[in-house]
Amino acid sequence: MSDIRSMLAHAAQVQSKLKLMQDDLEKMTVTAAAGGGMVTVTADGKGQVRTIKIDPTVVNAADVEMLEDLVLAAVSEAQRKAATAAQEEMQKATGGLNLPFKLPF
Repeated sequence: MSDIRSMLAHAAQVQSKLKLMQDDLEKMTVTAAAGGGMVTVTADGKGQVRTIKIDPTVVNAADVEMLEDLVLAAVSEAQRKAATAAQEEMQKATGGLNLPFKLPF
């Protein structure tokens, strides 16, 4: 019976750590750039894009496709960085235990 109580207590601790981790990820920011800094994207630790900065010199009506590619590249890199940061935080919260599922953030 004490094993079950111990497991429940441990589960509660992990749940508490996961909640703190989610809060930390919302406060965390990651930044990525494309085109030598012509497009810069900032996202939170969950990968939600917060800002996009575009250097005015890259805005060319004749080459919208290049701007689209730069924005996509910067957003993708920011989201990749956020995913890496979230994975690192998850490792801390779970003590390195690999969970068999992906969390929804």
